[in-house]
Amino acid sequence: MTRWRPPLQKSSPYITASGAAALRAEFKTLWRETRPEVVQALSAAAAEGDRSENAEYVYRKKQLAEMDRRIQYLTRRLEEIKIVDRLPEDQGLVRFGAEVTLVSEEGEFHYRIVGADETNAQKGWISIDSPVARALLGKRVGETFQIGLPVGQRVLSIMRVSYRHF
Repeated sequence: MTRWRPPLQKSSPYITASGAAALRAEFKTLWRETRPEVVQALSAAAAEGDRSENAEYVYRKKQLAEMDRRIQYLTRRLEEIKIVDRLPEDQGLVRFGAEVTLVSEEGEFHYRIVGADETNAQKGWISIDSPVARALLGKRVGETFQIGLPVGQRVLSIMRVSYRHF
């Protein structure tokens, strides 16, 4: 019996120009370089005989399937993305692409609001679809707000808004 799962929420189509370039580069590398190499290695492994006991063949087949799924995703995603390459008129408001400094009882936090395909926890880049980003959008320096996080309720204050990486 298959368990019912709610449909996945589609992520926002917004992306920075550098994020779109990175997706295009990944697609190009996978399609033109990596995939042909894997197909060649798979063919070589298949030529070695009994495929059921051929670990190289099984590995390459799985690798190719994963790569093809990523290529399919990138193909669809590149058709639907919307590149945000202009600064907002009011740069005092938190919008897509903003770098925001927040302060709470726990300390200071720095985030940049980016597209879902660009998130990077080490850099502090959060998806525009994340709860923190959604709570920040439209707010200004000096505003304080409360947000529910996995660690509990937090009160955050906006100390700085910048668009220096646009």
